[in-house]
Amino acid sequence: MGLKTIKGPAIFLAQFVGEKAPFNNLENMCKWAAALGYKGIQIPTWASELIDLKKAATSKTYCSELKGMVESHGLKITELSTHLQGQLVAVHPAYDLMFDGFAPKEVQKNPKARQKWAVQQLKYAAKASKNLGLKAHVTFSGALIWQTVYPWPQRPAGLVDEAFKELAKRWTPILNEFDKAGTDLCYEIHPGEDLHDGLTFERFLKAVKNHKRCHILYDPSHFILQQLDYLQFIDFYHERIKMFHVKDAEFNPTGKAGVYGGYADWVDRPGRFRSLGDGQIDFKSIFSKLSQYGFNGWAVMEWECCIKSPEQGAREGAPFIQKHIIEVTKRAFDDFAGGVDKNMIKKVIGL
Repeated sequence: MGLKTIKGPAIFLAQFVGEKAPFNNLENMCKWAAALGYKGIQIPTWASELIDLKKAATSKTYCSELKGMVESHGLKITELSTHLQGQLVAVHPAYDLMFDGFAPKEVQKNPKARQKWAVQQLKYAAKASKNLGLKAHVTFSGALIWQTVYPWPQRPAGLVDEAFKELAKRWTPILNEFDKAGTDLCYEIHPGEDLHDGLTFERFLKAVKNHKRCHILYDPSHFILQQLDYLQFIDFYHERIKMFHVKDAEFNPTGKAGVYGGYADWVDRPGRFRSLGDGQIDFKSIFSKLSQYGFNGWAVMEWECCIKSPEQGAREGAPFIQKHIIEVTKRAFDDFAGGVDKNMIKKVIGL
């Protein structure tokens, strides 16, 4: 693919939406984000204050107006998100009560109706992405066996294969809709999902028969909290990484708590999310690797921090990302010493 300059900085709006201006509608948020130096916005489709997903799926005029408004503020829509709806495509009964809040009231306490609603939301997202001219979309896989992630009691033989077979059965029709739309469906690899590390992504990819639209949103914060090598992950999966959340984190284990956190609040956990630059993530190496492998997407800040305010995190995020974006070289550094001389080449190799 060759070297590519990553696009950005952009910001995921999900953690900032609220009742008070400038967080109460999309135009106000565009003005706010542009003033902070962002060039793109990632839109959470469950936030009706920002977008009408069904209308975006069915009306090209609405999408044209939406896109035009965003671009009038010097911004681009980077991607749409269906994290909450995707979660509901696959929910184990143990989590029914806690995940019901992600769905509208008319399908709550009815898992089958809730799942049907979620699948339709994803299909709307595929069509909306096409109408907006977007090439990637982010979601969660949901989870059927997360409650068995630590194998005690031991997992019955065949459990994992059967779960991923079912997960693939639910997602394949959705992946096909994204293929029709010409949009890659990127799963955020995330604890709590059945797709939470490299091996689980590989299992799923195999189960969906290496579907051409099955891809990854790369977020290193979720890997440092699992003690996974987030740099080598890029080496393994760069061909499937189509989206990038720039989010910082740290892991400081103690004699009292480690990876599982002891049920402590976020601020007291060994693994916790931080604002950009305040954690332990090696972003210089990440941006270098992604640029080297030709990542052609956006660097999107996702703010989550247990200490710093979202307003300060957003202010600091744009310059942080801009500082890390590498303007890739168009030529080799030693070109000045070059020149092709075929006769010389033959002599050098002894011909």
